[in-house]
Amino acid sequence: MSEYTPDHPEQEETKKKGNLNLRINLFFFSTFIIFCVIIIRLAILQFVEGPTLTEKESSNIVKDVPLPPIRGTIFDASGVKLAYSTPTQSLYITLMKDYSEKNGSKNRPEAEQIAQQLLEVFDKYGNPNAEKMTKQDIMDAMDLDYKKYAGYSPRRIKMDLTDKEIAYFSEHKSDFPGIAIEEESVRHYDPDTVAVQTIGYIRTFSGSKTLSKYKGIDEQQRSSDVTKDPGLVYTEPEFVGFDGLELMYQDELRGKNGYKKVPINPRNMPEGVDEIVPPVKGDNIYSTINKEIQVSTEQAITEQLSWLHSHPVSGKLHPNATTGFAVAMEVKTGNVVAMASMPDYDTNVWQTGSVTPENWKKIQNIYMNGTIRSFNPGKKGDHPESVVLLGSTQKPLSVLLGLNEGLITTNTYYQDKGAAYFGKEGHQTRVQNSQGHVYGGMDPARAIEKSSNAFMVDMIGTRLYNKYKDKSITVWDEYMTKFGLGVLTGSGLPGEWKGRKEYTNVKQAGSTQSAMAYASFGQQGKYTTLQLAQYTAMLANEGKRMKPQLVSKITDEKGNIVKTFKPEVLNTADFPKSYWNEIRRGMKSDVSAFGDFPYAFARKTGTSTQQVGHQLVDNGVFIAYAPRDNPVLAVAVMIPEGGFGSQSAAPIARKIFDAYDKVYGLDGVPKGNKSTDTNEASGNSATGSH
Repeated sequence: MSEYTPDHPEQEETKKKGNLNLRINLFFFSTFIIFCVIIIRLAILQFVEGPTLTEKESSNIVKDVPLPPIRGTIFDASGVKLAYSTPTQSLYITLMKDYSEKNGSKNRPEAEQIAQQLLEVFDKYGNPNAEKMTKQDIMDAMDLDYKKYAGYSPRRIKMDLTDKEIAYFSEHKSDFPGIAIEEESVRHYDPDTVAVQTIGYIRTFSGSKTLSKYKGIDEQQRSSDVTKDPGLVYTEPEFVGFDGLELMYQDELRGKNGYKKVPINPRNMPEGVDEIVPPVKGDNIYSTINKEIQVSTEQAITEQLSWLHSHPVSGKLHPNATTGFAVAMEVKTGNVVAMASMPDYDTNVWQTGSVTPENWKKIQNIYMNGTIRSFNPGKKGDHPESVVLLGSTQKPLSVLLGLNEGLITTNTYYQDKGAAYFGKEGHQTRVQNSQGHVYGGMDPARAIEKSSNAFMVDMIGTRLYNKYKDKSITVWDEYMTKFGLGVLTGSGLPGEWKGRKEYTNVKQAGSTQSAMAYASFGQQGKYTTLQLAQYTAMLANEGKRMKPQLVSKITDEKGNIVKTFKPEVLNTADFPKSYWNEIRRGMKSDVSAFGDFPYAFARKTGTSTQQVGHQLVDNGVFIAYAPRDNPVLAVAVMIPEGGFGSQSAAPIARKIFDAYDKVYGLDGVPKGNKSTDTNEASGNSATGSH
């Protein structure tokens, strides 16, 4: 079979050219159609679907909503929990509509209806013994006008839900749009009220911005040009430390927030949750406070105040002795084992972040730490504040100053005639010893022991003025500062007071000479109990001013040590050994409360007389350290309006030493439950100086 061959090749070529032209025309036509479709689609996107797409684009904005962590625990030195948090379930609501008066007033009735429904559930299934919420309380918590929260932020309505409330809301979640139950924590404090003013308390972040720390955080978070770590962002209802160790170690105790990534629509309302990052629990703080010693200290103050109301001291009762303050500090480490400001209170009243008006009335004059700051006791009439003049407890330092300045020597002989005089001839001021005692011949050590005001005025105050004239105040101040009087102790406790250097007020004193005369026997400076304890420890360790340590270590939630605290010397005062020996030899006033104390110890009683309003009052002051030759513990006690320190303050110090001896041992051997006579007749009159 022969192959087929077209009869007309020219016709075939023409057919091919026609097909090619057709294809080209089809291509251009198709391109034109596609281009028109694109143009039309772009127009639709621009003019028809544009607003919708813009809204969708906006809905892709994702906000980080913080989830609060569980706060770390504060332990005492032996591991007892003094402040701790337990999980609880809280009810939150996220607003799904705009209910604000400005833009969402039409939705307001719906918000009120939700509040009413919530109230009915709380009343029916809530804890019948808990404080009742009102409808207005719920409306305020919802923050409909965005005064506290952004639109997408969940609002906490109620904490510590009961099992019945949890069950109800879980079953009826669809009836309450935006409702969620979140796990949080409730702060608890030792019911034995252990060192409550030192441990501190918590409040909500929204109610804590009066403190510079939180005011700064708030300002930073509100700044649009600050990049925030979601884990560090504070929320308005979050609980934060407001005083004491709770505030001092807020950053460590707080932990780190978790957060939810929440898509937000153009109305600033949430649209689901993209991701959840769990919070990190806060670190734990181990305090140097020992619960057993602390409780013994608090009980000793309370009992002694009661005793002063019913037993005469210096010939009269002291019904106005209603407050007392004590600090016990280890001489070598600076560890504060007890810090008592009495009366105290139950810190659990702050559990919800605020206190009721009724509770506030009860605690407003006692909630602050009187061992580190000055506050009014709240009694009617004129009364001294929590910080008083040092009285004769100043005299060991006065003698040290006199020895170091060459005003006296360890062999100086002085004839005490019961009084001293200073000022211009014919206009002299007379200063007498307590109760007009005349002590006769004495050296510096005996002047301390007998608490001779005359010696201090003649041999220290007047001589210092004669040596330096108007500059004597500056010289005096240098010594006070070196021993931590009139300056912060370095403890780091929030709100610590520097004290009041009254000797710098020459106008009030009358003259520089007068200021120095009165300062020499403790009547020109008001210092805190913690400052007095630090000063006492410095006398004990011969010139090392130790930083008061309130925390020994910090651990994470697994018990791993994050940080430890070692003894820290803030400054030193170098004096010849003979000077220290002279001071120690003089610190041996007779004190009946220590009549059977099994250790040799150094002590100094004090009675600071000050004018308050239109009357003179006597405040009891006492310092001591033990053992005498190998000091372990220094103690300072102040009893405003308590009378002679030997009878009002010393018995408290004795019980503190006994408690420390029982727990740790003043000789290094804990005495445990061994019966120790703590001088039940603690208020018996002392036979020595005051």
